[in-house]
This record gives sequence, C-alpha cells and structure tokens, in this order.
Amino acid sequence: MIYDDGHLRGILRELDDPGAIEFPRDYASRVAPCRFEPLIRLLEDRFRCVCEVDRGVQDASFLGSVAVPSTAAKSRQRVIVRLSNFGPLTTAGAGGLARDSVQAVERLHEEDRDRIAAASAELGCTYVPGRLLRERYDGGNLEDWQTMWWHRYFDYM
Repeated sequence: MIYDDGHLRGILRELDDPGAIEFPRDYASRVAPCRFEPLIRLLEDRFRCVCEVDRGVQDASFLGSVAVPSTAAKSRQRVIVRLSNFGPLTTAGAGGLARDSVQAVERLHEEDRDRIAAASAELGCTYVPGRLLRERYDGGNLEDWQTMWWHRYFDYM
C-alpha cells in the first residue's frame, strides 16, 4: 500500500479542533463509535484469531484498542490497533503496547500494517502510520508534554 504523507498530514490538521480535546464537538453524530465493533470483526477475520479488546477507555482521544496476539502477527509480537475519536483514523504499533515509541512503530511488520490498513479502508477509515504520528504536533491545544500527533488522536489525556 502507498501512504501519501502530505495527504495524511492534511487530514490530521483538518480534524484538529482547538475547542475539543477528547472528542469532536459533533461526536454523537460521528460514526467512529459505530465502526469499532466492525473493526474488531475485520481484524479477527484478517488475522484469523480472537483479539483482546479494550472498550473501557476514558479520558482519551481514542475510542478503544484491539490487540492482535503475537501468534497471529507477522511482527511476532502483539499488535495494538487504535481507533481515534476524531474522524475515521486508525493506527497500530507492535510490541505489546500501543504507544508513540520508535520501537512500537519499527516493530510493526509491513504485512500486519497492510492488513490493518485494508480493514480500516473497508470501514471508511484512514490508517495513519506511526512514523507520521511521531511528528511534532503544533496545534496548541494539548498539555506541554504532549508534543506529537500521536498524543492528539491516539493517547490518554
């Protein structure tokens, strides 16, 4: 799959709402909550496994996490997929935790990434590679320690 960095950066900036930190103002009418369960089913189908799911996320800019077991992933480590509250955005990292670390981004095997991106696209979501989310967030509506796009759309507040 080809990822157009300029296009993806444009999406990140377009969805950034200075007045909303955890949820977009029109969250109730957004389709992100409706996409989470179908995303779980698609990931389980594409990886041929049962995934561990975290639906109880609070105080965060993402809706939930889906953990693909290491036995089903080419990354040979657990892969964590997150769905953002803002727009139809997904991302993933490998190594057991969904986080902004270089290791989580680098450990994600491209075949796993492509399966996640394809499942995301099937639901009308956009997969954002971790390397872009590690870029500096310059929107100005997060805490001083929250310096990356990862913090804006896929982290706890």
